[in-house]
Amino acid sequence: MAELREKEDYEEELLDYNDEEDKAQDAINNKVNGEAGKKGYVGIHSSGFRDFLLKPELLRAIVDSGFEHPSEVQHECIPQAILGMDVICQAKSGMGKTAVFVLSTMQQIEPVTGQVAALVLCHTRELAYQICNEFERFSTYLRDIKVAVFYGGVNIKVHKDMLKNECPHIVVGTPGRILALARDKDLSLKNVRHFILDECDKMLESLDMRRDVQEIFKLTPHDKQVMMFSATLSKEIRPVCKKFMQDPMEIYVDDEAKLTLHGLVQHYIKLGELEKNRKLNDLLDALDFNQVVIFVKSVSRASELNKLLVECNFPSICIHSGMSQEDRLTRYKGFKEGHKRILVATDLVGRGIDIERVNIVINYDMPDSADTYLHRVGRAGRFGTKGLAITFVSSASDSDVLNQVQERFEVDIKELPEQIDTSTYMPS
Repeated sequence: MAELREKEDYEEELLDYNDEEDKAQDAINNKVNGEAGKKGYVGIHSSGFRDFLLKPELLRAIVDSGFEHPSEVQHECIPQAILGMDVICQAKSGMGKTAVFVLSTMQQIEPVTGQVAALVLCHTRELAYQICNEFERFSTYLRDIKVAVFYGGVNIKVHKDMLKNECPHIVVGTPGRILALARDKDLSLKNVRHFILDECDKMLESLDMRRDVQEIFKLTPHDKQVMMFSATLSKEIRPVCKKFMQDPMEIYVDDEAKLTLHGLVQHYIKLGELEKNRKLNDLLDALDFNQVVIFVKSVSRASELNKLLVECNFPSICIHSGMSQEDRLTRYKGFKEGHKRILVATDLVGRGIDIERVNIVINYDMPDSADTYLHRVGRAGRFGTKGLAITFVSSASDSDVLNQVQERFEVDIKELPEQIDTSTYMPS
């Protein structure tokens, strides 16, 4: 039991998850392996979800959700995915990747009582919870399909009872808990037809994580569909992904250098460590925002900064890995529903957590890598909407990371001007 607890703690450290969002408003004019340029923007986006020949119940749920046209990544992936092909897909934050595997999995599933047909693995509990919500949203009219989410921090007996009494057809979860349930023979994976990894690079780069995923993978049938998704997928990790697959279709929407986010204004501020609080106060007073996420580098800094903001009468809340699971989810839901407008967070919410009202991200502490920077700022300006990212630079190593970001993603990040035009980052 202690070993499992340690395992879940480790899983907590690896905190991440990919992304999604599928509000097909201003879709994004990118190249898909060079093809998009030839077909033209209108050609790609003029098709509707009906063209995928989805079940009528799925189409009704899509209409209810307000989606009109598939995003580019959905247009490229869904037709192949619903045929059962293995898929590796890399596309930047906010382009609708989650809907690809949710819709294509539910299109194919014929539910059998007591059998798990699809397994989705992801990194953080918040993300698992969010993906489960997406499955529930799109299965509104497919009442026979049951979905459940399993992660650490919840008494394992609750999960064992659920599996015994009301076995779901679709299981979403974090590797630590899924492996524990499978090892104890409470979760049978022998009928799994669809195996999905979200944020696959992070799950496979860490050898310990990869071992867990491999062990779970071996408990599933040989002839299943495997799909993997991420916003960042290095050339080194792609061969590792392919080892789990048979002749996968590979979709890389946009090359790495253009992984910046359309509609996102990015600036930095040079200042000393001791000047950060005063500057943050000034920014929150001066800027217009719907909701803002402020990223810090540690649990203690998240708690302290949140306390300070509340004392200054800012509507702030914080989320970090030092909290109980229940507390984290309550706060996450409260922020998502707009009860608070400022969220102070560690990188726990740096990947894939999807809150549509967020239009400003502030890096109070510089992230440790260009990838982390991209995932953090991807919380604002999702799916072609406007947003603003401001990064505090207070050391030589901070400057190094900022330079890496600019080189790698071919973006010119300028110093924050005295006055910034609200219309550049606030939706009109």
